[in-house]
Amino acid sequence: MERISLSARHLQAFAELGFQVARQGAHGAMAALREVIAVDAYEFVGFDPATGRHRSLVCEGYGRVDDDAAEEYASLAPYRRAMTRKEPLAMGAPGTERYFRRHLEPYGWRAGITTPLFLSEGRYTGLLHLGSRDDLPPETAAVVSAVSPALAHLTDLTRCVVDPLGLPPGFRAAAFERSGRRRDVAGWPSSEALASEPAVAELARSFIDSRELSRRGLWLDGGGQWREMRIHRAGVGFRGAIQGAVIAERPCALPYDLTAREVEVLTRVARGDSNPQIAAALVLSVRTVTTHLEHIFAKLGCDSRTRLTTKVIAEGLCRLDVA
Repeated sequence: MERISLSARHLQAFAELGFQVARQGAHGAMAALREVIAVDAYEFVGFDPATGRHRSLVCEGYGRVDDDAAEEYASLAPYRRAMTRKEPLAMGAPGTERYFRRHLEPYGWRAGITTPLFLSEGRYTGLLHLGSRDDLPPETAAVVSAVSPALAHLTDLTRCVVDPLGLPPGFRAAAFERSGRRRDVAGWPSSEALASEPAVAELARSFIDSRELSRRGLWLDGGGQWREMRIHRAGVGFRGAIQGAVIAERPCALPYDLTAREVEVLTRVARGDSNPQIAAALVLSVRTVTTHLEHIFAKLGCDSRTRLTTKVIAEGLCRLDVA
């Protein structure tokens, strides 16, 4: 990156920009950036890894530029090279002239710059267009490059409005829209187990349609591994505009030395089933169900179905249906 000399005004603007990214979003961040770079228009374009496409998210001053222009610009070869180099691209640079003449020049734009946005960890989240009716100062590219990791958070479509806060270490996560589309969750490693099980999307859908804020339980994956699972209601996509859920999981051993059959039995007890109903559902004798319950009561230290149900729900000991 080009070296620049920062004045106290630059430093103040950069600090304010970081604060505004967290508190006020794109418009607040641009108000801070405009303290050091005079621009007349800007557009934040997000890259959606779930669809592999770009779309306009926030725009000011480019009222006549339609959303389709975002995907068109991101497909230009010069922009692809700028992404590889993680460098800004000047408006009208070789290979962008046609785009410039069609979308910008007719409306009085004289200068501009487009910056690919990468988080500090290196993940691409989108781009930022800046436009001006006058020449931009020579330090524009270097200044925008310096703040681009902070601005990249504004186009990160993997962020959730409701984060899976309080998860212990070791969990892997995925977010789901009600439509079944799966997304990564910023800040958490992705889960191969969730990605490889198509039925998890239906579990997410049923949870989204419920009135629950969270759910936890045990899941036996297709490979025979028990996993602790937690589900949280969340808004996904840009500004959490899409109703969704975050599902997190980690491998575990069955708690309290429970057996797989005992987990099945206590799950049905927690649902309110009687011993005969459990026996019929699991194709067991009532006597066998009673014996399982005696072992469960002893292992969990409970002396009634009510206390057992309370403990099972509080500690997430039920088996979650993923089928």
